[in-house]
Amino acid sequence: MKPDMKVALAGIEFSNPVIAASGTFGYGIEFEEIVSLERLGGFVTKGISLEPMAGHPAPRIVQTAAGMLNAIGLQNIGVKELLEKKLPALRRYPGCKVIVNVFGYTVDEYIGVIEQLNQGEGIAAYELNVSCPNVHCGGMTFGADADSLADLVERAKKAARRPLIVKLSPNVTSIALMAQVSAEAGADALSVVNTFRGMSIDPETRRPRLSHVTGGLSGPAIKPIALRMVYETAKSVSIPILGMGGIVTAEDAVEFLLAGAAAVQVGTASYADPRATERLAKELENWCRSHQVERVASLTGGVMA
Repeated sequence: MKPDMKVALAGIEFSNPVIAASGTFGYGIEFEEIVSLERLGGFVTKGISLEPMAGHPAPRIVQTAAGMLNAIGLQNIGVKELLEKKLPALRRYPGCKVIVNVFGYTVDEYIGVIEQLNQGEGIAAYELNVSCPNVHCGGMTFGADADSLADLVERAKKAARRPLIVKLSPNVTSIALMAQVSAEAGADALSVVNTFRGMSIDPETRRPRLSHVTGGLSGPAIKPIALRMVYETAKSVSIPILGMGGIVTAEDAVEFLLAGAAAVQVGTASYADPRATERLAKELENWCRSHQVERVASLTGGVMA
């Protein structure tokens, strides 16, 4: 039996539920010689801003026990170059859905990026980054305040000509509240969750190991917390969820689906294995086959709690 691996969310059909996460897969096209893009459900681009951003100075990545800290600072080429140089090449892979991660320091900057992206082709959806912990303003500033989040999501939804996914921050008191605020403001789906704010110090130099001092913790170390947040989010809203946080194996992905995710995003695993996303897509299909799961979508929300 070949299981049906298709999933649908926010009006978009994905060939399978494995999606490469933002910030770990470049602009997609850089991986075309390593990964068979058509075998992925899709990928999310690096965070795109109105103008190019240089990001933080090195060191920007630090390995941790069962994970890593990063403070890249949203380095990116800007929306104009994405539209002119990256998206056209991706049209060779129509089966791989392209989601553009959108970032701004102000609401107007977010809207400006979306309005330019509206003119582009080959984009399936926008992922509103309101949760990056690695910049001094913008990003998590919106994601940690309910009123600011509601205003941004409402305005972004009005501007967007494509489905709007809101990427939530785990660095909040209640993930369920922020999920509800986003849904009520018009979000079509939620990405749960971004990285956890953390820090590492070199005992020899007595200095932070990251130039930015703090960074976002990701990898298997955060999986139990991220899984709990997906579960809580799924109980609080009815819109679809893209779950993420330390997914390395097919079993990890199944856990997120059972907790309530309609699809999963794979990030840090790609640093250790650039083909992790493609491998996971195949392994998840094999898992479904060996467990007599006819439709992978039937796993969503299936936890017996």
